[in-house]
Amino acid sequence: MGADFKARQQAFSAYLRNPESHPAPADVKPERMAMYRELFFNNIDNFLAVNFPVLRKLLSDAQWRELVQDFYARHTCKTPYFSEIAEEFIEYLQTERDNPSDPPFMLELAHYEWAEMALSIAREEAPFNPPFSGNWSEATLQLSPLAWPLAYRFPVHRISPDYQPQEPPEQPTFLIVYRDSEDEVRFLEITPVTYQLLALSQEQPGQTVAAYLHSVAEQLQHPQPEVVYEGGLKIVQDLVAKNILLLDSPAKDNEL
Repeated sequence: MGADFKARQQAFSAYLRNPESHPAPADVKPERMAMYRELFFNNIDNFLAVNFPVLRKLLSDAQWRELVQDFYARHTCKTPYFSEIAEEFIEYLQTERDNPSDPPFMLELAHYEWAEMALSIAREEAPFNPPFSGNWSEATLQLSPLAWPLAYRFPVHRISPDYQPQEPPEQPTFLIVYRDSEDEVRFLEITPVTYQLLALSQEQPGQTVAAYLHSVAEQLQHPQPEVVYEGGLKIVQDLVAKNILLLDSPAKDNEL
């Protein structure tokens, strides 16, 4: 009975996923299967439309339905939670989607939209830096768990029905998405220098400001490291004020 039930369950779900490729169960009325099919598909359709509103707006009804149907039929979700389906959709776009008519920026735009949703429901509490009056060069830093540096080929934060670039510009787009102390998700466009600084603080937490800025100057091969240092100090102070970078206890004997 167990094997038979499992087979019937698989046949039932296969039809719901892709009725064009799998027959409906013979012992269920067609109108009932159509109702189940519409209910399940519309749940996924509506959830994706809410979480990817810009992408939904860019596609026609037919294009969107084809995209959702392909995801629904092809991708096997590994999570039972609706809140994680958006991440499954990103994985589908990365590894399974293959349609040359898709906008070239679709994956990056979807990832950008997913980041906003993922941060809005992240369980961590928004961090808060206390006032700091010490030596900024010796302060040690780490990136807030609610702040994500992002790099894209396309300017995803500007894409809209009126702006849909078909080729990426020469310069990539660097952004920081973070959740502030009021639990609002915000985005900032940042420079390559700021992105490198944030990436270092994420990869190597707990170093001093001076050490991070020294590494950034080396990566840039800047002929005047003091320029990077002076500008970097201002950047650090602004990011600390926004609670994007978090201050640890000051370290000693580390200078640029």
